[in-house]
Amino acid sequence: MSTKNLIITSLLAVSQIAAPPIVLADAGAQSAAPRPAAAALLPDTPAGRQSAAYLRVMNTGDAKAIRAFVDSQFAPAYLEKVPADRQAGISLMLARDTGGLDAVTVESSDPNAISFLARTRVTEEWYRLKLQVAPEPPHRITGVQRMNARPPADAAPQRRLTDAQVARQMDAYLQKLAAADLFSGAVLVAKDGKAFFSKAYGLASKSYNVANRTDTKFNLGSMNKMFTGVAIAQLAQQGKLSFTDTISKHLPDYPNKAVADKVTIHHLLTHTSGMGSYFNEAFMKASRDRFRTVSDYFPLFVNDPLGFEPGAKWGYSNSGFLVLGAIIEKVSGQSYFDYVREHIYKPAGMTNTDAYEMDQDVPNLAIGYTRMGPNGPLSGPRRNNLYMHVIKGGPAGGGFSTVEDLLRFDTALRGHKLLDAKHTEMVLSGKAVVPMAPEAKYAYGFQEERYAGQRLAGHSGGFPGISALLDMYRDSGYTVAVLSNYDRIAQPVSMKLREMLTNNAATTAATDTGKEQASTKTLGQ
Repeated sequence: MSTKNLIITSLLAVSQIAAPPIVLADAGAQSAAPRPAAAALLPDTPAGRQSAAYLRVMNTGDAKAIRAFVDSQFAPAYLEKVPADRQAGISLMLARDTGGLDAVTVESSDPNAISFLARTRVTEEWYRLKLQVAPEPPHRITGVQRMNARPPADAAPQRRLTDAQVARQMDAYLQKLAAADLFSGAVLVAKDGKAFFSKAYGLASKSYNVANRTDTKFNLGSMNKMFTGVAIAQLAQQGKLSFTDTISKHLPDYPNKAVADKVTIHHLLTHTSGMGSYFNEAFMKASRDRFRTVSDYFPLFVNDPLGFEPGAKWGYSNSGFLVLGAIIEKVSGQSYFDYVREHIYKPAGMTNTDAYEMDQDVPNLAIGYTRMGPNGPLSGPRRNNLYMHVIKGGPAGGGFSTVEDLLRFDTALRGHKLLDAKHTEMVLSGKAVVPMAPEAKYAYGFQEERYAGQRLAGHSGGFPGISALLDMYRDSGYTVAVLSNYDRIAQPVSMKLREMLTNNAATTAATDTGKEQASTKTLGQ
């Protein structure tokens, strides 16, 4: 599998939005023995037997065994659509990411198709697996889907946890992940702006054995899109632009007139423009040193045609947010980096947030580590991502921050220090349905989602060696910030907290026990 196909398609196009339904990135080799009791839950049908065999082989974490199973048990016609190296790579990454999966509940079954819920052994996530087989022997697999799932109703905790109990349970969970080499980073959980859990795990630099801290600067991936969305809304609030303005109104010299005359700022902010991503073949072949300003990236994508008519569909677009950065520069008269530094980071008190350049020595900055290689997931020790990522991030992502600064950003935004109430609501309220996550809607640089009756807003970011997420619980006042210098692990950490915190909010509302004093004890670094 090529770097472009595996890294760009699996990580960028999918995992940079909050709580994606499909997670396909690698985060550490794990080998787990098969568990016959779980496999026995699957029915004795062709589809059930193939599912049990698939889980057994995948859970070994053995790349050669997984590839051999794919070659022998996947139908040739299916492998023409999804090649064997990609099928094997996805399965290997899923096993390494999670410690393996065990079947828990069969949702539907017939002889040649099955849908079942599985839970991961180490990360404690829920997945829905759907598998189809050919009706004739040897019943080769003709289709397989692996999707994140929400926990069954009877799996949710039934008693309310105090914030102190949430902190203790999260520390135990994160220590387990760190011991399995599945998590390295920092996590902060706050209620009404006050942190009651803040702790770091793992190493910021393996070369120098430097530990992560809660004030360590981690790469944000696509989370910078939140800052870009707020910056555009600030300029709209000042009357300097309108969300209905076309690109050409503010960038009259934009080279692609067919795009500039029909794509609006609203389209760009909501990923409904039809534009694609600058993470393309030209980027992969170019020197990263070339890309330091917003305009440096334009030759990578400006001549590309639209993938669809603006407003007709939803399609994640990093290029679109670079165009927004250029609009911010033209309208404000400042560079994008100076604008967000002065109008967002400074008023929010975010002293450890910026688009730091990776060829400069920046104190207390975490290096990203991944098992991703040129041909897919690798065995052996992790390698740094310094030659895979950008030199300097920008409007679409790639900047750095800390969990503490992300809490400050949330507090400033919800406290209307960055925008008035009207424009705060505009950037946080979902507008475009995300196809792979129908319960989520993309807003203006944020994603809004409903989870167990709670409104959540935020964003995530992902790339080899980068995993980041901010969840703002708009009804209950919780804030969750997860930053990691490993792949995709922020998602399961976030989901684990969602299970606990949404149950707390629901139980609090039902029993009127919300007056309980929240613990503000920090558990250490």
